[in-house]
Amino acid sequence: MKNNVNLATTTSVTTTYSGQFAGEYVAAALLSATSLEAGGLTIKPNVKYKTTLKKLATSGLLKDATCDFDATGAITLTEKVCEPKRIHMNLQVCKDDYRNDWEAESMGFSAHDNLPKNFSDYLLGHVMASVASQVEQNIWTGDSSNDGEINGIETEIALDANLPAAQEVSGAAVSASTIIVELRKITAAIPDRVYGQDGLKIYCSKAIIKAYIGALGGHVAAGVGGSGTLDQGTQWYTDGSLTFDGIPLFMASGMTSTVAIATTQDNLVFACGLMNDQQEVKVLDMADIDLSDNVRIAMKFTGVATYIHPEDMVTYGITNGAN
Repeated sequence: MKNNVNLATTTSVTTTYSGQFAGEYVAAALLSATSLEAGGLTIKPNVKYKTTLKKLATSGLLKDATCDFDATGAITLTEKVCEPKRIHMNLQVCKDDYRNDWEAESMGFSAHDNLPKNFSDYLLGHVMASVASQVEQNIWTGDSSNDGEINGIETEIALDANLPAAQEVSGAAVSASTIIVELRKITAAIPDRVYGQDGLKIYCSKAIIKAYIGALGGHVAAGVGGSGTLDQGTQWYTDGSLTFDGIPLFMASGMTSTVAIATTQDNLVFACGLMNDQQEVKVLDMADIDLSDNVRIAMKFTGVATYIHPEDMVTYGITNGAN
């Protein structure tokens, strides 16, 4: 009689990581989101429940000198409460779908230099990459009212009445022939108190970055001529840094295609709990439970993306329903 059940399970993966021991894997999942990995946001780790973001404003600090100490000026301190949302992931995969690739890497038949120590690490690596991709989307366009999402920066600023109306620039689908004009609308709207600050960037969608690269490659005259930047045509760009009117451009992969935001890096915040007891990663081999080749992976973490000063932001392509 033919037996269709394979009882010889050669790869056993049953591992649990909790608290600080889960931090390595949670960090890999969260902080590998491209906007975080490239330093686009300020990261506040180890936030267990809530954190308070301080907003300091000063005025009238200077006066004519005298011999006496006379306190001058006004300090206004306001706070913004930031509360990471609890998220979990439950996933079931079949070992057979991954075992051959892992064995090939372990035996040296791979171009990868950093090999996973064991099969469970290999599986977790695949899962963490998928989670990081979803976190990147959440950072910009997530909606906390949706299951498994946090509020994104685009979502929050679109409802913030404290964004000055003059700093809300109407957007459009861009191309190489229009992108120069559209980016200049953004720079023109940046307030003087923000222009020239350290960390000022224009956060752009992939579509906007692609159009700008095309313009500088000579697809249109756009001030650089048909031969493009450095007369190199379409060969000029080799995945390096980009600037516009002296301001660095940052490619935010999770942004909506028609959106850009100009602000400083320290104004954008991603808060999460990497080492606290709310983080957990579990890998369970189901072979000894139901004789299958399935592996279940569970992960719990917290995170939230936000900003501190809406008045220090210029939005492009975001309709603000509050102002």
